[in-house]
Amino acid sequence: MFDKILIANRGEIACRIIDTARKLGVATVAVYSDADARARHVQMADQAVPIGGPAPRDSYLRGEAIIAAALATGAQAIHPGYGFLSENPDFVDQVTAAGLVFIGPSAQAIRAMGLKDAAKALMEQAGVPVVPGYHGTNQDPEHLAGAAEAIGYPVLIKAVAGGGGKGMRRVDAPADFATALASARAEAANAFGNEAVLIEKYILSPRHIEMQVFGDGRDAVHLFERDCSLQRRHQKVIEEAPAPGMTDGMRAAMGAAAVRAAKAIGYAGAGTIEFIVDGSDGLREDRFWFMEMNTRLQVEHPVTEAITGLDLVEWQLRVAAGEPLPLRQDQISLTGHAFEARLYAEDVAAGFLPATGTLAHLAFPPGCRADTGVRSGDVISPWYDPMIAKVITHGPTRAIALSQLARALDETHVAGTVTNLGFLSALARHPGFAAGQVDTGLIGRDLAALTAVPVAGDMDLALQATAVLAAADLPQGPLAGFALWGGLAHTVAVTGPEGVIAAQITLTAADRATVTLGGTSVQAHRGPAGWSVAGQPPFTVVLAGGIHVFAPGRSLTVQRHDPLARDAAAGAGSDVTLAPMPGLVKAVAVVAGQAVAQGDALCILEAMKMEHALRAARDGVVAEVLVQNGQQIEAGAALIRLEAEA
Repeated sequence: MFDKILIANRGEIACRIIDTARKLGVATVAVYSDADARARHVQMADQAVPIGGPAPRDSYLRGEAIIAAALATGAQAIHPGYGFLSENPDFVDQVTAAGLVFIGPSAQAIRAMGLKDAAKALMEQAGVPVVPGYHGTNQDPEHLAGAAEAIGYPVLIKAVAGGGGKGMRRVDAPADFATALASARAEAANAFGNEAVLIEKYILSPRHIEMQVFGDGRDAVHLFERDCSLQRRHQKVIEEAPAPGMTDGMRAAMGAAAVRAAKAIGYAGAGTIEFIVDGSDGLREDRFWFMEMNTRLQVEHPVTEAITGLDLVEWQLRVAAGEPLPLRQDQISLTGHAFEARLYAEDVAAGFLPATGTLAHLAFPPGCRADTGVRSGDVISPWYDPMIAKVITHGPTRAIALSQLARALDETHVAGTVTNLGFLSALARHPGFAAGQVDTGLIGRDLAALTAVPVAGDMDLALQATAVLAAADLPQGPLAGFALWGGLAHTVAVTGPEGVIAAQITLTAADRATVTLGGTSVQAHRGPAGWSVAGQPPFTVVLAGGIHVFAPGRSLTVQRHDPLARDAAAGAGSDVTLAPMPGLVKAVAVVAGQAVAQGDALCILEAMKMEHALRAARDGVVAEVLVQNGQQIEAGAALIRLEAEA
């Protein structure tokens, strides 16, 4: 086993690797960008080395700086985590050339699976079923259109070097093919520097089921499947293991195919074979096809760890250190069911726009596993993926594990930024998902219901009452509510998301009060755990950069109201388009004097590893363009100004 390893990553995966390394007695070296100088993974590691500026290209993608840090600190191996350089074969070559061990597969194995078309051809040779399609080198548009006709519509155009849904277009009819092809190619060239595409049959009731494989370069095993069908825009949202409806025969067939795939490239380390499955007639052994291989540890690996009781990072370290696979296939067993939900800082109401902010408070309930790279007080940076944590539950049955997930999400407390917690909770309670009726289109079909704002009710009234009680800072003691002619009354105002909340609090005793909000009165009782309102158990109240009140599945953040405060955005109206977050201006789509209609794209802003089109709030004429391509801007910066309305 190694004495010391360097982790070429950040956030929750770096923290996760450090946890296992400590368990094995292995020292760790963290690397960090300027933006991560006080990050959790930096403080957890035994040593930490700065490697550059906040942009990934200036730090976490600088392979030479990472290798130099490993050599300078005496690390014997480098663990890449996932993302960044984890699937870069040139980086693997550089690591081994420096006399270090790369904790992952060989550069040859990564290259073999790096391009989707070449990988599919290799899998066909290995006897692994692949989706019917065209994976050839002829990229002439007419030839590709003919291939689509031969496959049969609908088809899927996919960038051969793609990932994350970029360079991917569904085409339902021949008349739409040319436009979709041009769009996919342009996006692929911009994202990957490679405009080549392949054409595949589009599966109408698709499920995304992947097999966790592990190899030592000589032998390989699988660690059962994960269902990752619950996706939005090709991004996974909730993963589970095992897959709902999986039969023993189907699992055996998929597992055998996955192991053949790993053995075909002499695979060493953790990897995932992703299959697309036609779920229109249940799970059948002749209805799954190879999609791609991820030659690294996956974000969703904790659900596999939960059902197998194994530590996949430990396996990675042991195999990289030269040990054989820790277990044979017949020694690996599956127990219970597990779910993982990805908690993000994002504004669901604004179309899942990634968000930034300082985490005033972050807490997870007992009974769940929470993998996170941040703590209360940490900043969600615009430079990186806005994931806050992965919330994982495990139970003896799927129903129990899902119920545990719903409860864990309800009891997870985040303050300081908007999150997708409510969206995840709605998914965990979706009746179709609960029944195991999962496919990649579920979220899209029910998006309106899943993102609907809950109807205000008694719980919201109790939240508001608790908030004003906390803001009032009422006196305590046996005479706290005493007044000569009746209960002592206090007028309190706080500012919440919907504006000012005004209330009158009448203390009727030291531990009892009546709170009146908008003509409705509720009774409150103060106990050791705080105020209990309208018979509800006391809610959690956190005072940090505001007053944060947490109830099961609900939360409210307010500030003590300042009647002299003014809205900084007042007067901007719809004339000026402001940046919703810090980012990089990728493209300006308009010029001064140009007429635009409501909804027209004005500019493209890149933030949180995604591109966002900022659109005109009304019809008008562009008066002034205030930014230029390549400019780094802060949240709230004015980008485009329209001429004032007559």
